[in-house]
Amino acid sequence: MMMRRRGVGLLGVAAVAGTAAYAGRKSAQGQAQQRAQNQELADLQAQNAAMQQQLAAQQQAAAPRPATTPAAPAPAAAPAGGTDLTSQLQQLAALHTAGVLSDEEFAAAKAKLLAGG
Repeated sequence: MMMRRRGVGLLGVAAVAGTAAYAGRKSAQGQAQQRAQNQELADLQAQNAAMQQQLAAQQQAAAPRPATTPAAPAPAAAPAGGTDLTSQLQQLAALHTAGVLSDEEFAAAKAKLLAGG
């Protein structure tokens, strides 16, 4: 009577080993890809943080500051007609709206114009 071997045999072991090796390579590739993605994400986060700091610095630099410019020169005396006075007041108002004159400078220049000098 002939006895047969039991088990998977040499080809079965090779197939299992080959499958395990393939799975191990794929797992290692997946882990390497995951590490690369994590590194790229960390780089992008650092770049985003740097850009936000730069933007905050630019916004802070562009923030309105107290007027350090000298007051607008006093306009020449108005003629007898009131149209020149009106145009001068409009010019002062435009300077005030544009932020060139502060509230105090605008009020002083307007009072000076209205006082006639």
